[in-house]
Amino acid sequence: MISRIKTLNVLPRWIIVFIDLMVFSVSALVAYLLRLNFLIDQLYEFDFLRGTLIFTASGFIGSLLTRSFAGIIRYTGIQDTLRVLYANLVTLLIIFAVNYLSENSLPYSVALIAFLVSLVLSISYRLLVKELFAFYRTGPKAERKVLIMGAGRSGMMTKQLLDNDTKSNIKVVGFLEDNERKIGNVIGGVKIYSATAEFEKVVLKHGPTELIIAVTNLSLDKKNDLVDRCLEFGIKVSAVPSTDKWIGGEFDISQIKEVRIEDLLGRNAIVLNNDFVSNEMQKKSILITGAAGSIGSEIARQIVRYNPSQLILLDQWETGLFEIENELRSILKLDERLVCFVADVTNAKRVRACFDVYKPDMVFHAAAYKHVPMMEANVPEAIECNVMGTKNLADISVEFNVQKFVMVSTDKAVNPTSVMGATKRAAEIYVQSLNGFLGSLDKTDSTKFITTRFGNVLGSNGSVIPIFKKQIQNGGPITVTHPEITRFFMTIPESCSLVLEAATMGNGGEIFVFDMGRSVKIVDLAKRMIQLSGLIEGKDIEIAFTGLRPGEKLFEELLDSNENNMATHHPKIMIAKTRTIEFSSVKSTLDNIAKILEGDKSEIEFDLVTQLKSFIVEYKSKASPFEVLD
Repeated sequence: MISRIKTLNVLPRWIIVFIDLMVFSVSALVAYLLRLNFLIDQLYEFDFLRGTLIFTASGFIGSLLTRSFAGIIRYTGIQDTLRVLYANLVTLLIIFAVNYLSENSLPYSVALIAFLVSLVLSISYRLLVKELFAFYRTGPKAERKVLIMGAGRSGMMTKQLLDNDTKSNIKVVGFLEDNERKIGNVIGGVKIYSATAEFEKVVLKHGPTELIIAVTNLSLDKKNDLVDRCLEFGIKVSAVPSTDKWIGGEFDISQIKEVRIEDLLGRNAIVLNNDFVSNEMQKKSILITGAAGSIGSEIARQIVRYNPSQLILLDQWETGLFEIENELRSILKLDERLVCFVADVTNAKRVRACFDVYKPDMVFHAAAYKHVPMMEANVPEAIECNVMGTKNLADISVEFNVQKFVMVSTDKAVNPTSVMGATKRAAEIYVQSLNGFLGSLDKTDSTKFITTRFGNVLGSNGSVIPIFKKQIQNGGPITVTHPEITRFFMTIPESCSLVLEAATMGNGGEIFVFDMGRSVKIVDLAKRMIQLSGLIEGKDIEIAFTGLRPGEKLFEELLDSNENNMATHHPKIMIAKTRTIEFSSVKSTLDNIAKILEGDKSEIEFDLVTQLKSFIVEYKSKASPFEVLD
């Protein structure tokens, strides 16, 4: 019998109907006995056989009408219980109708008792069959013992999905909760333990191999603490997605995913004023440069929600541009409102043609070369793209009366130690000084230049986390430049949301600095990624230190020593109070750089860096051949 239960997937409907008929018959008999105080001799005086037959036949009709037999018993839930209730109510109504027509064929008192007994028995046997399926399939030979963090709606749905999963032997051994009112209770045969006080106790008692986080609003600190404790005991950690990410509004077991390092480095959700952003963006023609990159493409994804009149995606990488275009068109029917324009921001003629045709109201400038060591070895290209490309776009934006120009900068522009950081700082200085110059002309409709500055974004192209993941997949080693190196991290959607918020609140000339939270030691990040992969550092995979690369800092900064910040209405966005430089001086330096760029690019690196250092006094090269210029 046990083997047949193990291989049986669905209890046949004819068996359910047969059992239901037996339940109705037994219920009627029990009702008579209760009504007659178990005086068996009086059963025949009340014609119990006729009454039992009438109740059973009425129950059969009620079952057919409500299809109470249609549910799969091993998945019995609230809906199935309600169908059983409806079937019994219909049965009772039929009995009342029969009594009305044939003068008390079944005493009303017996009918009411039979109704209650039948209801209890029908629900009870379904739950019993469900438990039998669960016990014989997953109980004695469960290969995976699972803890669930959260005994709320998501937690209960997770347990139900795991219990009903026939492909793997999974047993839920406990719930973890922070809610004191729930701790100690039992739900679905599973006890609820304190996530703080009883974690070690439940782990030692049940030996779970996996913990599933089913609390979608769990704070980042709590999540990190929970993951750390799980990793200490070798427990794999997975998470249930938030309800807004359930496929078609339904939750499926395939949506339970292992916790990633990005989930632990991100921060608690930032609340943005989407009404302000919407009012700023809707019905506007918006141009995004670097639209095929990590930041530019995410800005595009977020802006399309605000119904712009036109969205122009500009990039020289045509493959990436093609991919983001297809993605956006699959999300919304944009038609001619979405434009892809292949161009290099250093090509002034091509950029001007774009502005001439599409006349953008706002420009988000995310195009840049960003890899520090590579730009240290390719100075002319770094300056042409990051500095002269920005100058091209800024000048053309003024020419075409663009309302706002938002430049995406980096924390590497603060006290720069690399060519890449210095070029981004030079671009910041140019747009800020240009904004000041335009303001001095008292033109109310002049372009407002706004700069946003933040650190590393999680999962962006070429960033450390994708590199580490690939190194882990290849068996290592994981390469870290220095044991003390730290970085700030922010998720791509979060950083781009803050860019849009800053663009909305900016009046021109500001450098907005984002609160990046706490800096993270890269070696700790590497160790955690090894643990999350189920590996052991030093045994399964090694960490190798390779030394700082040219231009690389040990610690990133969001403000230099001469800068202060000023609060805004958003707690995560501040304004850096930087020193200002006269536009004429900046323009003169950039004109000199432009002349140098016309020379032989193999011989002009030192001349170009000298020009950068002439007006970025805080630029001090590090681990670079340009240190001799300091």
